[in-house]
Amino acid sequence: MTRQKVKMAFIENETARKSTFKKRKKGVLKKAHELGTLCGVPICVIINSAYEQNPEVWPSRETANQVVSQWKTMSVMDKTKKMVNQETFLQQRITKATESWKKFRKENKELEMKNVMFDCLSGKTMVSRIEKTELRDFVYVIEQYLKDVIHRIEILKRNEESSTALVPVAATTTSSVMPVVEMGSSSVGFYDRIRDQIQSTLNMKQTTKDLDLNKKQW
Repeated sequence: MTRQKVKMAFIENETARKSTFKKRKKGVLKKAHELGTLCGVPICVIINSAYEQNPEVWPSRETANQVVSQWKTMSVMDKTKKMVNQETFLQQRITKATESWKKFRKENKELEMKNVMFDCLSGKTMVSRIEKTELRDFVYVIEQYLKDVIHRIEILKRNEESSTALVPVAATTTSSVMPVVEMGSSSVGFYDRIRDQIQSTLNMKQTTKDLDLNKKQW
């Protein structure tokens, strides 16, 4: 049987409120004892309630005085550097969640644009069908892939040059270099064509927008 979630609100019934106070106080003192024992940190608990004449101090007044004295000797910076109120705590959580959301949103958008790019490569779709608001993201993904392709071509060329330098001149041919250059040039050419199509699509959409504005003015 699962426990019911406790409603965090003031308990109107005095008898139930007093019973809850005793149970919760016992739980707090138990957790304080566990924290001090497991982590070896000085800790004290002071509880001032309407159900007892004097404040209850745990584990003893001597220990509480030592903890309070140690606290008073600390500088203001040391006292407050890890201190947060509820508003600050919630703001930190919101900021962290927002950053995480932006990160996942960017990753998902890049993955979506990669799929669109490969669809353009295979002929499944055309650049003109892409929404204007998504063209900038599409261009960004193409630019990143283009940089990767150029970088790989440069590495392959350097490796090819270093390997041919170790072979006698009579045995070297240019046929082994050609596939790499042709593969790279075709990839670069594809990206260039895609970028040209994007630019022409943007110009076309801008021209259509200007014509619509002129019609409205007439």
